[in-house]
Amino acid sequence: MLEDLGVTQIAEKVRTGELTAEKVTEESLARIAALDGELHAFLHVARGDALDQAREVDRRRSRGDGLGVLAGVPVAIKDAICTRSAPTTAGSKILAKYVPPYDATVIERLRGAGAIIVGKTNMDEFAMGSSTENSAFGPTKNPWDLSRTPGGSSGGSAAAVAARMTPCALGSDTGGSIRQPASLTGTVGVKPTYGRVSRFGLIAFASSLDQIGPFATDVRGAARLLSVISGHDARDSTSLVVPSVDFEAACGRSVRGLRIGVPDEYFGEGLDAEVGRSVRAAIGELEAEGCKVTPVKLPHTNFALATYYVLATAEASSNLARFDGVRYGLRVDPASPPGVAGAPASVRSGVSDLRGMYGATRDAGFGAEVKRRILLGTFVLSAGYYDAYYLKAQKVRTLVRQDFERAFAQVDVICSPTSPTTAFRLGEKVDEPLSMYLNDVYTLPASLAGIPAMSLPCAPSAAGLPVGLHIMARPFEEATMLAVAAAWETHSPASALRPTPISR
Repeated sequence: MLEDLGVTQIAEKVRTGELTAEKVTEESLARIAALDGELHAFLHVARGDALDQAREVDRRRSRGDGLGVLAGVPVAIKDAICTRSAPTTAGSKILAKYVPPYDATVIERLRGAGAIIVGKTNMDEFAMGSSTENSAFGPTKNPWDLSRTPGGSSGGSAAAVAARMTPCALGSDTGGSIRQPASLTGTVGVKPTYGRVSRFGLIAFASSLDQIGPFATDVRGAARLLSVISGHDARDSTSLVVPSVDFEAACGRSVRGLRIGVPDEYFGEGLDAEVGRSVRAAIGELEAEGCKVTPVKLPHTNFALATYYVLATAEASSNLARFDGVRYGLRVDPASPPGVAGAPASVRSGVSDLRGMYGATRDAGFGAEVKRRILLGTFVLSAGYYDAYYLKAQKVRTLVRQDFERAFAQVDVICSPTSPTTAFRLGEKVDEPLSMYLNDVYTLPASLAGIPAMSLPCAPSAAGLPVGLHIMARPFEEATMLAVAAAWETHSPASALRPTPISR
C-alpha cells in the first residue's frame, strides 16, 4: 500500500484515522528490510525510535489533539544532517560512530510536524561526489537498474524514495546533489533558494553553496515538505528573514501566460540525444498549456564547472579542518601500525606527537575524493595562488549570477536537462574524477547563483531509465517553479512508472 501513496495522501489518511501512523511506519520498515539488502540506501534504520514516534502520533489523534501536516509520514534523512538519536557519519570513517547531542533545525521542524524519521541514508563522503560511490560504507544502487548508480551525493535518499521505502526524504545540495540523483532515479528533488532553509546541523562541505531540500514521489509532497523545513533560524547566520509560504498551494495553479526560458548553452555538446528529446518534449507540453517559450542566453555557463570546483574545494579545505581527532570522531595514534584506528578521541590518551596524530587520523579517516578536494582547496587558498584562482572564481561567480538576473528579466522560469545522461554504471567513472564532475554541469550554475531549482521526471529513455526536467526560478520564487512542475507532472508519462527490478 505504501508504495502507492504520496506524502499528502498518507498524512490525510492518518489524520482521518483510515490508517494508523504505526501501520504506515511498520510497512515502511518492512519495505526497507526487504529491499535495502540489494540497494544499500540506508546506513542506519531507527526501527525502535520510528515506532515510538508513530505510536505518539496515534495517541495524539485518539485524544483529539491537533496533528501536524506530516503526521505519520515516514521520512528518510541524509546522513549529513544531525540527529540526536541516531548516528550521523556524513558517509565517512572519521565519523563512523558519531551520535550528535542535538537535532538539526530541519529535524526539529519535521518532528514538530509529526513526521516519522525512519533512518539515515547513504551518501558520498562529506557530500563530495555524483554517484554515492565515494561513501566509506559502500555504494548505493539505482532501483531502476541495480548495475547503475543512483547519482550523488544524496544517492541514498533518492534511492529510498524511488524504491518507495519512504514517500519522501531530505538531502543536501551543494552543486546538484539533490537534483542530479532525483533525475537519475525518477524522483522529485528541490534545492531551495540559498538561505531559505536553515543549515544549522548540516555537516558543512561548502558553506556558501550547501542547502537542505526535499525528495518526494510527487511535486505536491515535495512542496509540503519544503514548507515545513523552510523559515528563518537565528542559529544559522546565513538564514534569511523571508515570509513563510504555503508552497503546496502553488501546485495546481494555472501556468498560462508564464514565460519559460530555454538556454542554448544547456543543449549543446555532451548532452545525450534521448535526454535532449525528452526534455524538449516536456517543454513543448508546457507550451501547449499556455506557457510562452523563448530562448535565453547564459553565456558564462561554460565557466561554471571550473568556478564551482575552485570555490567548493576552498571552502571544504577550511570546513574539514575541524576533523582532526581531538574533539570527536576517529583518533589514530601515529605509533599504531598503518591503517589501524584507535578509539574515539574522548577515550584515547597518551598521544605525544600531535601533528602526527592529526595526519594519521585524517589519512585513515578520509577517503580518496575527500583528500583530493582538501588538497586542491588548500592549494587555491595558498599564498601566491589566492588571487589567481579563488579571487578570480568569486568574480566569475558574480558573472554567472548576473547572467541569471538578465535572463529572469525576460522570463519567469528556465527549463533545461538536469543531467546530461541517464544513470551510468557503477564503477564506470569512479577512476575518472573529471568525467564524474561533468555530471553536474547543468546543476552547478544555479548553485553558484543561489537560486531555487528542482528536477522532476519526464519521459524515460528507450532503456526505461529516468530522465530529469530541470526548472530554475528567481530567488525566493519557489512557488512559481513548483506551479510549473505540477503542471508538467499532470502530463508526464513517468508519473505512473515504478522501478521494475525492485517491484515486489
